Amino acid sequence: MAERQSSNLPVRMWNAVWRPTPRSLRLLALLGVIGNTAIVVSGGAVRVTKSGLGCPDWPRCSGDSLVPTPTPDHHLLNMSIEFGNRMVTFVVLAAGLAVFVAALRLRPRRKELVWWALAQPMSVVAQAVIGGIVVLTDLHPTAVSLHFLVSPVLLVFCVALWVRAGEGDDPPRRLAGTGTRLLAAALLVSCAAVLVAGTVVTGTGPHAGDADARRYGFDITEVVRYHSVLAWVTAALTVAVLVALYRTGASAARRRGRELVALVVFQGAVGYLQYFLGVPEGLVLLHMLGSILMWITAFRLLLALRDRGPVPEPGASPAPAEAAAAETPQPA
Repeated sequence: MAERQSSNLPVRMWNAVWRPTPRSLRLLALLGVIGNTAIVVSGGAVRVTKSGLGCPDWPRCSGDSLVPTPTPDHHLLNMSIEFGNRMVTFVVLAAGLAVFVAALRLRPRRKELVWWALAQPMSVVAQAVIGGIVVLTDLHPTAVSLHFLVSPVLLVFCVALWVRAGEGDDPPRRLAGTGTRLLAAALLVSCAAVLVAGTVVTGTGPHAGDADARRYGFDITEVVRYHSVLAWVTAALTVAVLVALYRTGASAARRRGRELVALVVFQGAVGYLQYFLGVPEGLVLLHMLGSILMWITAFRLLLALRDRGPVPEPGASPAPAEAAAAETPQPA
């Protein structure tokens, strides 16, 4: 169903959800990617400002109040920072519900997009529950690590929907050889390992969210060294994938590869700076943002190694996918 054009922003937003086009659905999916990236940064702000227990209760902020109220035990600024992070979660949940409704209303309906969209609000609810556990366990480092790691998982759904909304439903046609695709998959696994190791570094270091919060009982020098080794492995795999991509015709994947190289260099510079400067708060936030952008780009790179054909025309009747001609993979 064609989206009605209007100069009225609320009407256009309503039409994007209730009368979606492939373009408007993809825009809503992109908003989900941006929102879930923002919640990582806002969560980082909670940690570096020691506001993790600014709202000491859950789901209320404190006592019988849902919103921050002055108390002798908690500074109002810390309460406001933690409460603001909770509000970002509700914004992301609203975006997830909107994109789910839009995926249901899209014609022709594409079932795969509906499932990707449904996963978004469900995952945000799971993240909110884990956030409650974080507060109720007084910022136990394992719960805090899990709370962070839900965001990269949720971004898998968001990025997959964003990419799939901009392509068709033809059988995947490989744009690179088996070796290149295995390298790209290994790169994604390496990025995941770096994210996990990063949560251990943070849970061992000075930014645990509250001055009295528990830390992991590891030696900070050792965990930083392991994190650094994984980062170097990721950098080496990124270069290997980019070299392999320049031997194929996958131009979109090459762009993702160049973006990833730039992010790896940025992350490395920020990581070593924060280590030698004593982990200043601003660099911690930049490092968290860079880690999520790397994860998104690595996943987009993997998806760019195949082609699914053009986006179905709005209002068109769904037709059986034509059998794709077998194509010999190009050498890695």
